[in-house]
Amino acid sequence: MDIFAYAFMQNAFIVGVVVGVLCPVVGLFITLRRLSLVADALSHLCLSGVAAALLAGTHPVITASAFAVGGGLLMERLRIAYKDYAELSIAVILSGGVALAAVFMGLAGGFNANFMGYLFGSLMVLNSFDMWIIAGIGIIALFLIFLFYKELFYTTFDEEAAQVSGVPVKALGVGFMVLTALTIAVAMKTVGVLLVSSLMILPVTASLRLAVSFRSALLLSVLFSELSVALGLFISFYLNLPPGGTIILTSIAILITVLLVNKKGKVGK
Repeated sequence: MDIFAYAFMQNAFIVGVVVGVLCPVVGLFITLRRLSLVADALSHLCLSGVAAALLAGTHPVITASAFAVGGGLLMERLRIAYKDYAELSIAVILSGGVALAAVFMGLAGGFNANFMGYLFGSLMVLNSFDMWIIAGIGIIALFLIFLFYKELFYTTFDEEAAQVSGVPVKALGVGFMVLTALTIAVAMKTVGVLLVSSLMILPVTASLRLAVSFRSALLLSVLFSELSVALGLFISFYLNLPPGGTIILTSIAILITVLLVNKKGKVGK
């Protein structure tokens, strides 16, 4: 299998394994909290971070992470301030991210090949340094989710009861928003900024059709995500296609298959 003879493909698969676990794990909590559009908003903020990095000559993943974390903190603050209109926070961050990206790209003199690679994913932009940064951030994020799993589970299903029980709901909400932002920044090089939110939601959507418990939904989400990433990377390599598009289309194909096989699944009841 000559695909693994190339260093950039080895890096891509290592990053893909990390991303394939992290995205659906965070995505499941987001989906069950009815906050699916949060990932879209933060991904657009990552877009402005990439544009700023290309303009300033800094590392795109690190700069995008900083932008996403800052946006995540602001979004959580707005969500608390406008508790009855929580969706406003998503609209503000999404529009701000697109506006900043447009301004930075205007200052930089337009799009270039590197920027397009970050939009839709590119195997060629992954190097060993990127791999270590992405894998490091991803492993730390997964460790934190494992560490606070019970608290996250509790607040996801009953935030008020969790607060009464002494769970630091506000601090946990801020921390989870930061984890979501870092997840998007980590995954953008493989999947692309415009498609990363799809990898967080599509495997979860398929798993909810089959799952009988939260844990089974979590495991199925990771399984579907890893399958999408692996098949998508193979297809993109041999057909010379953007990896982000092939990964997401594979994930959609898995979702359609699940819907056809299980027409009376949990979601449909």
